[in-house]
Amino acid sequence: MSSQAPSSTEINEPRRDPVGRLLPDFPEPERLSGHGPARIIAMCNQKGGVGKTTTTINLAACLAEYGRRVLIVDFDPQGAASVGLGINPHELDRTVYNLLMERSADIHEIIVPTNVEGLHMLPANIDLSAAEVQLVGEVARESVLSRVLRPVLDEYDVILVDCQPSLGLLTVNALTAAHGVLIPLECEFFALRGVALLVETIEKVRDRLNPRLEVDGIIATMFDPRTLHSREVVARVYEAFGDTLMQTVIGRTVKFPDASVAAEPITTYAPNHSGATSYRQLARELIARGDAA
Repeated sequence: MSSQAPSSTEINEPRRDPVGRLLPDFPEPERLSGHGPARIIAMCNQKGGVGKTTTTINLAACLAEYGRRVLIVDFDPQGAASVGLGINPHELDRTVYNLLMERSADIHEIIVPTNVEGLHMLPANIDLSAAEVQLVGEVARESVLSRVLRPVLDEYDVILVDCQPSLGLLTVNALTAAHGVLIPLECEFFALRGVALLVETIEKVRDRLNPRLEVDGIIATMFDPRTLHSREVVARVYEAFGDTLMQTVIGRTVKFPDASVAAEPITTYAPNHSGATSYRQLARELIARGDAA
């Protein structure tokens, strides 16, 4: 008995994201004729282990691949973003900490190029943990990062700030400097609980310090389409936040930690892997939304 051929409607079934929205074919962005001024995006979630640094590194690499000039600000004393791009933070004499604490420090002398063309890093190490205490007595202490980034705004298209997993003074500095916030969210129920608190903090910063601040998107990370749990978490986020949830989801794969060990983004470590494809799509979606140059 011959098997029935699929109908044309089945063949041309449109792609949908995990909550059923039609998934557009986000176009490859056109190259820019010039650079700047940069849009500053804080990568923020007070819960650790949600894929924040992984997303910062790989999204930045994809934006650079599409011809954008990108600066990562490692704003976590653990220095994971620096290490993830092959920079040993313990061998650095000067880091973002010096910029925050010394008015004479020159940001151009502290920025480090990476092996990805068009992608630079403002590195951090454990020294940064002291800044939280030392900044308490400063005038306009929430705006110090805004001040130190001002000299390079016209040199980059996107500045991604990889925040530490807390809602302390460093994170408030990042939110005060930023135009937008991206919230990576692990597809796990405990991760959901902190998002409301984070959104509340973002609203306070918008009301009191930075009226231009907006939530650019929530990014579902470590998504496993085979599990009901992952699908339910994404559905719950969509129910609560609507189209703030990005349509691109980032799957769970061992390739991300492998790329971190190799100290390079997945786009160069495994350029044809589904993880690299997802981050390229995320970069295109962000540009298509107008949240990146």
